[in-house]
Amino acid sequence: MTIRILLADDQESVRVGFRLILDSQPDMEVVGEAADGLRAVELAERLRPDVVLADIRMPRLDGLEVTRRLAGPQVADPMRVVVVTTFDLDEYVHTALHNGACGFLLKRSGPTLLVEAVRAAVAGDTMISPSVTVRLLKHLQSPVKSKSAALIEALTDRETEIARLVAKGLTNAEIGSELFISAGTAKTHIANVQRKLDVRNRVGIAAWVWDSGLSA
Repeated sequence: MTIRILLADDQESVRVGFRLILDSQPDMEVVGEAADGLRAVELAERLRPDVVLADIRMPRLDGLEVTRRLAGPQVADPMRVVVVTTFDLDEYVHTALHNGACGFLLKRSGPTLLVEAVRAAVAGDTMISPSVTVRLLKHLQSPVKSKSAALIEALTDRETEIARLVAKGLTNAEIGSELFISAGTAKTHIANVQRKLDVRNRVGIAAWVWDSGLSA
């Protein structure tokens, strides 16, 4: 299966760079490009790509509105949209996720995370830049400490170790390097942790780590 991708960014140099990275993957293909948000929505509805990568600051329609129109709660057949931006303001992150984004990636994150974010979106996961994940924790508080403590028993030692590394902002590849396992194995462990903790993404894992007192 080839993952079909639509790029939406007003900077041609960014689109060219993303296309080179994504088209070099054996299972990915960039099927369209848009230099403004309105064109992105039009192309997305016509091409029905598997993933839309959308910048935030674009002419005619910003990426947050593009996300809402393609993936928002009121969309009958939502698409997978990953917001990729230079700006990591908290309000952008919260709005993007509220509008249905299945990822929030900073452009400086590099090609590995870009590819990983696309794969995560197709798999139904949410990828958020590690630096954003760590910062978001400052705004998250768990009202029930006993629940966090009880869940510690549900995780294996390896899963607890991986959860702590997620809370430090490490990527799957970095976790794999730290624990001498493959990035794919790290991804599997993270998926198991999300299921056991009943959280949607890495932010949820990291919040649980901090609330449980395991971040030290």
